[in-house]
Amino acid sequence: MKLSMQIKHLLAGAGILAVCSVSSPIVQAATAYITNEKDNTISMIDLDKLEVVKTVRVGQRPRGIIMNADGTEILVCTSDDNRITVLDAKTLEVKYHLPSGPDPELFILHPDGRTLYIANEDDNMVTVTDVIDKEIIDEIPVGVEPEGMGMSPGGKILVNTSETTNMAHFIDTDTHEIVDNVLVDTRPRVSVFTKDGKQVWITSEVGGTLRILDGNTHVLIKKISFEIPGVSDEAIQPVGVRLTSDGEYGFIALGPANRIAVIDAQTLEVIKYILVGQRVWQLALTSDEKLLVSTNGVSNDITVINVEKLKAIKSIKVGRFPWGVVIHP
Repeated sequence: MKLSMQIKHLLAGAGILAVCSVSSPIVQAATAYITNEKDNTISMIDLDKLEVVKTVRVGQRPRGIIMNADGTEILVCTSDDNRITVLDAKTLEVKYHLPSGPDPELFILHPDGRTLYIANEDDNMVTVTDVIDKEIIDEIPVGVEPEGMGMSPGGKILVNTSETTNMAHFIDTDTHEIVDNVLVDTRPRVSVFTKDGKQVWITSEVGGTLRILDGNTHVLIKKISFEIPGVSDEAIQPVGVRLTSDGEYGFIALGPANRIAVIDAQTLEVIKYILVGQRVWQLALTSDEKLLVSTNGVSNDITVINVEKLKAIKSIKVGRFPWGVVIHP
């Protein structure tokens, strides 16, 4: 005991203990950012403590939300302001605004970290905005009420869905020309590529389906419908989509059905339904993919789900009508 204490004192005198204590890696807690559509606010949630740590006002009717390339800024579709609001990710202070078309709803950032593609619900256009120069560089005509925005790995192809036209528009990001239009089911909402780019998953809210297309040929691989005992077909309205990077699971938010469908991404079969809050909208995974977060518009909360156990672990109250979610890191 005396010897160990002497060694400890010697190390402390040499400053070695101090060096050792500060050299331990600091793990940053995952933070979820939620857009509250009716309150015009954003809620910041610590996913280690599972509690809201800050709520701030932003522009009118915030919906789509993403991070910039280095995770220092949050971009928000402030739909009724007809622009993109950019906030500091740590302080949630508004830094500047980016131009868009009327009523931006969802958007996606190209892997170059500079080119932002914005679906404007009211003008049948995808606006292309340079986030560095803060200016519109192009507009791409698409179908009526554009919404979903999916990007292929590497950023060669953008898929935009138009809700009223019921189409998925495949757009070459070099030329900004539509290279294919694919008819899908009624009111398509979200489009997501698999990590390898071999598939595109597209939800149709009114159609009640998920269509999985070949990422290269755009041919239908499988159409999935959902059946939940005790829930009417009209209440099953697929919207948000998230896929795990290991190719194991696909998660589909089912709107007023108040459930998330879990799909085996290898067999393309539904294996489970997870009960969440009311009117589930959008989904996001933590970077380690251990947690999944859903926004539940009518119950004004989010649900945190353990991905390994496929089980909801906590509901957290946020603002009114939570819509979008992004998680960092």
